[in-house]
Amino acid sequence: MTTFVLAPDSFKESMSAEQACAAMQRGIERVDPQAKCILVPMADGGEGTVDALVAACDGKKLEIEVTGPLSQQKVKTYIGLIDDGKTAVIEMAKANGIHLLRPEMRDPMLTSTFGTGEMIRAALNLDVSKMIIGLGGSVTNDAGVGMAQALGAKFFNAAGQQLSVCGGNLDEIQTIDLSQLDKRLAQTEILIASDVNNPLCGEQGASYVFAPQKGATSEMVKILDWNLSYFADLVKQQLGIDVAHNAGAGAAGGLGFGLMAFTGAQIQSGAGLVIQVTKLAEKIAQADYVLTGEGSIDFQTKFGKTPWAVAQVAKRFDKPVIAFAGKVGDDIKPLFAEGFTEIIGINPPDCNLVDALKNAERHLETTAMNLAFEIMNQLHTASLDMQ
Repeated sequence: MTTFVLAPDSFKESMSAEQACAAMQRGIERVDPQAKCILVPMADGGEGTVDALVAACDGKKLEIEVTGPLSQQKVKTYIGLIDDGKTAVIEMAKANGIHLLRPEMRDPMLTSTFGTGEMIRAALNLDVSKMIIGLGGSVTNDAGVGMAQALGAKFFNAAGQQLSVCGGNLDEIQTIDLSQLDKRLAQTEILIASDVNNPLCGEQGASYVFAPQKGATSEMVKILDWNLSYFADLVKQQLGIDVAHNAGAGAAGGLGFGLMAFTGAQIQSGAGLVIQVTKLAEKIAQADYVLTGEGSIDFQTKFGKTPWAVAQVAKRFDKPVIAFAGKVGDDIKPLFAEGFTEIIGINPPDCNLVDALKNAERHLETTAMNLAFEIMNQLHTASLDMQ
């Protein structure tokens, strides 16, 4: 019996990681019904992290309603629970993500992470001992101040008035008051899952690198970066906390900074954290073949993308790794030195984008079937050669 570990990320705009696993399994079983398929849907802290961990860890989802990116907006969403309810999994984008606002409504001067704080509070109400918070896909640039406000922190201006803070008015804060910050945070292990290594401020920081795609003009970017720098200095002066230069502080518009500063969170590689939680190494140790993939694979894949992270684990066990992709980009040759055995595009020749997205599951199933057929032929040939 041949054992396959199926560990793909989502294929953007076409398949969740769970759907990709199922499509691979169907393709393999069409050729080899006796094959053992171990499904381990992956994610990197961004879109699909909750779904991947809930599916891989046999968890459950809890539906809640929180504040969206704009204060008057309500969003119905969910958090995940794994480890028999001891660990909560949260995606900040499910409360404050860019997909929740139409392009003309996106303005990081006005958006807030308040809803993310409400998700954290909902998890605390469930008496979890650990949280994994995925950062990615945000439409915010508020250094996580909105999140902190939802958890009891207060921010006052020069006149002593309490502010409702967003990215555009961080520079009005004069006093930070954490006396009412939720005490349960101190007893909860909080891990940030992110593959963004940017600091909070400067040319490589949250505002300059990410704010333009969230609706910021070039003038707004300068204001936002100044505001983040001002606020980081204030946190250093009043709280004695200096994490603005930490890798990942600029993730999700500075939410990485806010989580480290106000909740004591530790930041980790998103893909690495998911690999750890799903016990992927233990499963790969049993495998004959490891299949992974995501929407696009190219030279950037080796800079911490999920398929690369999966390949690193498989490499330790000397297992062959086959990666599937909707689009196979240029200069993939270096990936073969990183543990990849084969990289296969799933779409037929001359397939247009609309067809590729619409029929991604079918194309992946067919590609997995062809691979399984090729593997069975190789095994049969090897068996004959031994006789």
